[in-house]
Amino acid sequence: MKNILQREIPEELEGIGKLEAFEGAFSKLKKGWMEEKTVPPPNKAKMPHSSKICDTLRDAILKTKPRDGMTVSFHHHLRGGDNLVYEAIKILADLGIKDITLAASSLTTAHDPILPYFKDGTITQVYASGIRGELGKAIAEGVLPKPFVIHSHGGRVRSVHTGKIKIDLAILAASAADEEGNATGAHGPSAFGSMGYAAIDSWYAKQVIVVTDNIVDYPCVPQSITQNYIDYVVKVDSIGDPSKIAGGTTRITKAPMDLQIARLAAQVIEHSGELKEGFSFQVGAGGASLAVAKYIRKIMKHRSIKGSFILGGVTSYGVDMLNEGLFRSIFDVQSFDAAVSSSLLENQYHIEIPAGLYANPFNCGCMTNKLDIVVLGALEIDTNFNVNVITGSEGYVRGASGGHSDTASGANLTVVVCPSFRGRIPIVKKKVHTIVTPGESIDVLVTERGICVNPQKSELKANLESAGIKVKDIEVLAEEVEGITGKAKPIETTERVVGIVEYRDGTVIDVIHQVKE
Repeated sequence: MKNILQREIPEELEGIGKLEAFEGAFSKLKKGWMEEKTVPPPNKAKMPHSSKICDTLRDAILKTKPRDGMTVSFHHHLRGGDNLVYEAIKILADLGIKDITLAASSLTTAHDPILPYFKDGTITQVYASGIRGELGKAIAEGVLPKPFVIHSHGGRVRSVHTGKIKIDLAILAASAADEEGNATGAHGPSAFGSMGYAAIDSWYAKQVIVVTDNIVDYPCVPQSITQNYIDYVVKVDSIGDPSKIAGGTTRITKAPMDLQIARLAAQVIEHSGELKEGFSFQVGAGGASLAVAKYIRKIMKHRSIKGSFILGGVTSYGVDMLNEGLFRSIFDVQSFDAAVSSSLLENQYHIEIPAGLYANPFNCGCMTNKLDIVVLGALEIDTNFNVNVITGSEGYVRGASGGHSDTASGANLTVVVCPSFRGRIPIVKKKVHTIVTPGESIDVLVTERGICVNPQKSELKANLESAGIKVKDIEVLAEEVEGITGKAKPIETTERVVGIVEYRDGTVIDVIHQVKE
């Protein structure tokens, strides 16, 4: 079958089941959300005064009675500094457990050491918002026997609520925890900030292990994760390296071209009609995206504008804007910088939120629905404004859906910033390899070679042109880029579908075919 974007979608895939084709950003919601099936969290109990403390992670895992075919989940708040995923998977492999579904909120290059467990049958399927490095290359080449699933951050919560992802065991890192499992990421030697992505795992997993390198006196405060959901607590020497949380995609760029793009994007935002008193704001991961905040900060000071809230992945730059009084609050689902944790701990208007409140489309308070302005990056964007943030120029999985489609769908103004080409590889092109965010959710593209406005946004185009900002037709820009780079060489793939890209509502927006080695 074909979805509304004319992408071929199998009606059914072994290892996943029947698929539902994407029909539009809000089509499923408009049909009615009451029909969306949900499952309850599991019942749990402990006998009075029983201890949850285990001597080692292996002991705790053994107590959960691991089995073949189980689903194990982790959060990725430690990003490039995470140690826990590898340690836990190694223990399960040593115990002889096979056919594991790995349901991490995201996987980074820090998780490359688990690749041997993809190859030996320990892990046979992956659900994640992003996959990078050697893992992304291997799964695109078909290393897993079952198709992997890419979902958005909000879509992951929906998948757990509906029982599509059934978590048997959640193993959650915390920078501080007490003997009952009350836990936080806001303080301790390995403080990493918000635990927003871990909340749904703690509520819905059949069994939950909290792992920390910092046991504190009862009660641990603040309580990002609460004791009534926790089965076991383990103290280890180290949960990871918080200095590696901030990486290339979570630091403001210093590259001249990216800064030029960021300045142009700030001008677009300034004259869009959305930069006004009380506006809300989010910038996505990516150096150029984050740099836009730097220029918006200057504009806000110059025009004496005070915003309502900053949302999403939070950097120390966002904290500075809060402390300067430029915004009234921050809603923090993920801290992109270990330095953010002190603000989360000390400032009552720096508010930790779970991923469901952040971006799950199936609730009455989804924060992305209150966004005025979001700035996002792209690996590719086509002449219909469809965006790819998952597959690279060779077809390998090397990015993350993250909150891209979540925020784009809800914001009044969605700005995509990216160069028009990288090296000899076109970024603006006639057709992207993989669609993650539909063009209907993208309002404007800002590149070093021109600014393109979605034809659906005639008022935005008029606002920009009246401010003296030149707007270029995206078809013209794509032709210019092709004239510089030449036609992009098609990625050679087989007929085998190795992965699917879910839209945030659970429908399939695209599939990923096996790359020929």
